[in-house]
Amino acid sequence: MLRKKRRREARYRVLKRTLDLVFSSLLLLFLALPMLLLAIAIRLTSRGPAIFRQLRVGRGGKLFVCLKFRTMVTDAPSNCPSAELRDGRYVTPIGRFLRRTSLDELPQLWNVLRGEMSLVGPRPLIPCEELVHTLRRRSGADRLRPGITGLSQVRGRDFLPDLDKARLDARYARTLHLGGDVRIVAETLFGVFSGKDVFSAQRASNFQK
Repeated sequence: MLRKKRRREARYRVLKRTLDLVFSSLLLLFLALPMLLLAIAIRLTSRGPAIFRQLRVGRGGKLFVCLKFRTMVTDAPSNCPSAELRDGRYVTPIGRFLRRTSLDELPQLWNVLRGEMSLVGPRPLIPCEELVHTLRRRSGADRLRPGITGLSQVRGRDFLPDLDKARLDARYARTLHLGGDVRIVAETLFGVFSGKDVFSAQRASNFQK
């Protein structure tokens, strides 16, 4: 039974990586012009580079440089979770739009292509989020590539306490299957295109009940 489960997980990982390569390549080609326009808009409306680079913890605890469109002013704190900057003092005008639509995550398609991330998986954490790292190691979620979107993203995002994020990471690691990944992507796209915030505080409070 255990051997069968391991074979199933191995097939899942190979297929998932193949899909990551195919879709990240296609999306980077298809979105090249919109991403260029966003980069120009960022440079024209605030001082600093268009791309924000930050060290994140990847698969097996390996550090990598995570890419995002810059949504904050250049003197904003760079080594703390986004939830701690929720008051908006540091967010640029276009940054609010990018965050609301999750378009700031698009450069991470390059991280996916490089094999540092996946389209779906636990969100990449900064090194100082020690509690969630410890819980991920216990549940085995640290063995997965971090994702552009994931279960915690569609169940509350930054509104979730660390323990709830870790519980969702553990649930995802236990139930690896492409159907679940497709559902997470569908929920993410629904939130982006409908304008309804699937990452709201209400969703977070519902999860905790």
